[in-house]
Amino acid sequence: MMLLSAWISGLGLGSMYGLIALGFHVTYAVSGTVNFAQGSAMMLGAVFTFWFAQTLGWPMALAVLLALALCGAYGLLVEFAAVRPFASRGSEAWLMATVALGMVVDNLVMFTFGKEPRSLPSPLAVTPLQVGEVGLGVYPLQLLIPLAGLALAAVLHLVARRTRWGIGMLAVVQNPAAARLMGIPIRRAVAAAFALSAVLAGVAGVLIAPLFNVQADMGTLFGLKAFAVAILGGITSAWGVMGAGLLFGLAEALITATLGSGYTQILTFGLVIAVLALRPQGLFGRAAVKKV
Repeated sequence: MMLLSAWISGLGLGSMYGLIALGFHVTYAVSGTVNFAQGSAMMLGAVFTFWFAQTLGWPMALAVLLALALCGAYGLLVEFAAVRPFASRGSEAWLMATVALGMVVDNLVMFTFGKEPRSLPSPLAVTPLQVGEVGLGVYPLQLLIPLAGLALAAVLHLVARRTRWGIGMLAVVQNPAAARLMGIPIRRAVAAAFALSAVLAGVAGVLIAPLFNVQADMGTLFGLKAFAVAILGGITSAWGVMGAGLLFGLAEALITATLGSGYTQILTFGLVIAVLALRPQGLFGRAAVKKV
């Protein structure tokens, strides 16, 4: 039963990594850049939801919608202030700029929201699931999270492959000049990708907030692991990113359940290094083809 609980909690945790990593996939697929402030976007989703629902007493549905809208606005800010000025000049300084902006936001939230961890209650994270008289040790929310993650990955895949808007977005990074000639507003497409990236991270924050404490630095480790997941899965594939997230979460949960939490980070990141040494393009990615 302990291993079953680890499997279920691992799938839920892995879906969180996958959702945040989908944001890396979206920005890379559209602009060839990534948002290293993803962890901050996740934290903002949780903090804003807590603030609106618990502090102001607004209905949870309204609190979540407003929190995700603000996450989208944050994604636009990241693109406008930390990516566009550098990417437009061919500089890769956006790498450090997005990291720095994320740290600024984390510290601003720490000064305004406070350092103390807060609890965000949810009816789906009150009573653990039971099979007969045996408790599984997991909450219904932990079953809902993988479903939400897989559904969002499916939507992204369908939009990117089956709609004109999605195909146009992909054309921006493949051939910007041709995309501009075809009338695709490149700057708006890239900005929309960063907004969507932050919204996906915000969704992860909202879903995981009832299971973990809400605090200013909660997104730091999640963002780092999500980037590892994005690379591990093959950052160009939405399904690959989500699949790698599930595998990473399962590995974490099973290692913790069998060997103890002291070995979790050592072994999971060790496995990431080993896999990438064998498959540099990731588990589900394809090696780039260069024409000469």
